Amino acid sequence: MDEKNEDNRPSAAVTALERLVGTWTVTGGAEGTVRYEWMEGGFFLLQHVELAQFGESVTGMEVIGNLHPFGEPVGADVVSRFYDAQGNTFDYVYELDGDTLVIWAGAKGSPAYFEGEFDADGDSLTGAWVYPGGGGYDSTMTRV
Repeated sequence: MDEKNEDNRPSAAVTALERLVGTWTVTGGAEGTVRYEWMEGGFFLLQHVELAQFGESVTGMEVIGNLHPFGEPVGADVVSRFYDAQGNTFDYVYELDGDTLVIWAGAKGSPAYFEGEFDADGDSLTGAWVYPGGGGYDSTMTRV
């Protein structure tokens, strides 16, 4: 049987991502729709992705939360794995500090990341993906 975390509640860093719950229209270097919802229990946030990027369809699902391997303590970072329809997986680390959301591609501190700011009402997130070597693109999510 799986262990529960010490207080049997999701971490504050995970519950802070509540502001993502809902459906969003994405514009910028990737266009389409993403939808966030809680998995039963509230320990994991699920993202459903339907985007077009660089002329290609990006369809998939992401599971976001703290790692908690059997018999081990709960991990401190909010991590995720994205699964796409082409069989690829991508790992990320999420950090929300006030109105600033950073999504590190791979490990925390990676040179590839998204950084964005929520507007005052929380219905828009505007920022950019940054890639090593100067690449990347602007991205805005607007709540539907």
